[in-house]
Amino acid sequence: MGSIEAPASAENGSIPATCAINGDQRYAPASDGVPPRPSYPAGMTPETDALRKRRSSILPLEVGTRVLCRWRDGKYHPVKVIERRKMHAGGPNDYEYYVHYTEFNRRLDEWVKLEQLDLDSVEAVVDEKVEDKVTSLKMTRHQKRKIDETHVEGHEELDAASLREHEEFTKVKNIATIELGRYEIETWYFSPFPPEYNDSLKLYFCEFCLNFMKRKEQLQRHMRKCDLKHPPGDEIYRSGTLSMFEVDGKKNKVYGQNLCYLAKLFLDHKTLYYDVDLFLFYVLCECDDRGCHMVGYFSKEKHSEESYNLACILTLPPYQRKGYGKFLIAFSYELSKKEGKVGTPERPLSDLGLLSYRGYWTRVLLDILKKHKGNISIKELSDMTAIKAEDILATLQSLELIQYRKGQHVICADPKVLDRHLKAAGRGGLEVDVSKLIWTPYKEQG
Repeated sequence: MGSIEAPASAENGSIPATCAINGDQRYAPASDGVPPRPSYPAGMTPETDALRKRRSSILPLEVGTRVLCRWRDGKYHPVKVIERRKMHAGGPNDYEYYVHYTEFNRRLDEWVKLEQLDLDSVEAVVDEKVEDKVTSLKMTRHQKRKIDETHVEGHEELDAASLREHEEFTKVKNIATIELGRYEIETWYFSPFPPEYNDSLKLYFCEFCLNFMKRKEQLQRHMRKCDLKHPPGDEIYRSGTLSMFEVDGKKNKVYGQNLCYLAKLFLDHKTLYYDVDLFLFYVLCECDDRGCHMVGYFSKEKHSEESYNLACILTLPPYQRKGYGKFLIAFSYELSKKEGKVGTPERPLSDLGLLSYRGYWTRVLLDILKKHKGNISIKELSDMTAIKAEDILATLQSLELIQYRKGQHVICADPKVLDRHLKAAGRGGLEVDVSKLIWTPYKEQG
């Protein structure tokens, strides 16, 4: 039997015994009846040919595919393909892919191009339930806790079918960026803008009345006519350059709805309140000679049977990490004190909201325990802070500062332990100067 040798290279225009034509191997008959080893065009090896074949067999990627994707940090991270769309003037496999980074919160989901994906890492679409079980078994306790802390998305009360429906409807961000005042802001989540805005990747907001437009020229024309320089409603607080405005959703319905559309771009809650009549909006602004510029807000029901003193809370991304979220939470409790009621935020909380509240409750309660001499009850703490007793109990239990003895809860306030927890809770943010709050509780007129 003859040995298999590599075919001779083409010389003087002759064609080698084996050549690749449009990716197929074409064999010339061998003199000894044994097919020769296939030859490859310059730069191609058996490995690259196999890779090309594999690539053509898996493209376009199916929705649900797992793959590694190059993120903005230049590193590759595991993603799941949520959606895909054909690129204009592209080939049959030229798609963009909307991906969810499985290590991160949904707010980082984005459209990526094929070259950002490592196709060697492609995993087939697998059954979600089986996959979740396997992933859960592989995770360490620390990894699980980290995922839990960043994925408390506010859907705990949804059943499985409703959650799937919500995620299907909101899975792809419809607006990529907005312009608000002097900032261009990348959005985090889907928001159900009216259908005529479906083809708009960017929206332009008037920072005072919150009307939104598709084009910059429309905004410029609007700004020449808009006579608002602050949110509509009553200014109830001013301290330095900070102002707080109370906006009645019934009196300013369009503003309230626009604020909800805007907020939904950064909040992953299932609900968007179209019936803004039932809510009051407290809009925090930084003020200068050009006007009062919104940095964040919280809303609350006019009448809450569950003692909710806050429905939604948001600090806009350009103003985050400056203490405004803590300020908004503290402000909601100062209003509760003025009303002579205890309050609690509406459940479920968003992930960032939950972390902020835990920090606020910890700081307020431990500050009192540090200064207080003698015993103090949870009821007394609630009366002093307007924090609901259940929230106080949950906070102190999470810090292991409470014990159950002889049928009642006893607070164990060792000064060194309190200092350690206070240090871990971080700074308190901007203080609310109660002397600057001019406000009377809401009463229905007529």
